[in-house]
Amino acid sequence: MRPGTPISRQLPARSARRPFRAAAALVAGVLALALLVSGSGPAAAQTRVKDLVTFDGVRRNQLVGYGLVVGLNGTGDRLINAPFTEQSLKGMMERLGINTRGETLRTRNAAAVMVTASLQPFSRQGTSVDVTVSALGDATSLLGGTLVVTPLLGADGEAYAVAQGPLSVSGFSAGGAAATVTKGVPTTARIANGAIVERELKHALNDIGAVRMALRNPDFTTANRIADAVNARLGSGNARVLDLSTVDVRIVGAYVGNVSRLIGEIEQLQVRPDAVARVVVDERSGTIVIGDDVRVSRVAITQGNLTVRVVEAPQVSQPQPFSNGSTVVVPRTDVQVQEGNGRQFVTVGGNVSLQQLVNGLNALGVGPRDMVAILQAIKAAGALHADLEII
Repeated sequence: MRPGTPISRQLPARSARRPFRAAAALVAGVLALALLVSGSGPAAAQTRVKDLVTFDGVRRNQLVGYGLVVGLNGTGDRLINAPFTEQSLKGMMERLGINTRGETLRTRNAAAVMVTASLQPFSRQGTSVDVTVSALGDATSLLGGTLVVTPLLGADGEAYAVAQGPLSVSGFSAGGAAATVTKGVPTTARIANGAIVERELKHALNDIGAVRMALRNPDFTTANRIADAVNARLGSGNARVLDLSTVDVRIVGAYVGNVSRLIGEIEQLQVRPDAVARVVVDERSGTIVIGDDVRVSRVAITQGNLTVRVVEAPQVSQPQPFSNGSTVVVPRTDVQVQEGNGRQFVTVGGNVSLQQLVNGLNALGVGPRDMVAILQAIKAAGALHADLEII
């Protein structure tokens, strides 16, 4: 080898090309992997069955009771305006051995309230539940009050819990003769663990022959997907769809007498829920929610803008000095009508996606309330393939 010869000329031709071929193959593999990853769309969202259904017999029960709150600092009911509060006070005192018949009560430290609670499924005797206390009369605040023993009744009229305790109020009200400041709702309060369960709901979970699930959002497609997932886990034929909102699962094998384990395994199954395409519009606040499956046929949209402005500027006309005239107010009204110009048609392509639909509506440059009218017009034209729900 002669001195000064380039290295590339010193190596054999085949040996010189091998490193470059290996590098090119590595780059091609990386590019192919990147294209494969970028080309694949996002996986369909999977949801637990636990978040889609409720199980028959496993539900909460609402409790309600009527009670008295005492210890208020002059913010309770005016007994002259709330006779039921006065009657409740007299009845409570008579049960405690105090005779108040024929007496006129003038206290403002008590208030009649409604007490509500939610009894969780399979709540055992002695467990505690939270309660909500709401004023019935003209009490201005429940701050500092204490709820007296109040039985909480179920729909069958039986008492299932008893509530009592000091109230926790998040709001307040303060003011004087000319102004008042109120934050939150001072006439509603909560008592954490304020009720004790005294009666249990009779429901033997292990005695049932089948587990019945009710879909929170009834849909045939979702119901069939849930049944397929359960059959894949337990075996074919164990789950069947009764209707668009009910799936029935038989209890077989090792799950007989151990229904809670079966429910726990079904809850963790992953399925992809389906739903009807829907557009929800709240006209009061101008809120619009558009579902992902909403589709719009090809339409052309334009939106006019008409503004009418009325300005009242009254003037005072005074007579000349030493004249017999009188001072009068002369009305002056200025009416201006402005019609938006330059608005052009915006075309929304056929079978567009949610993002394309939003971009097309935003291109009109209108506010949410005007967009409500546009969606209603698209629906009336038969181009909006979704349920338009106005609340």
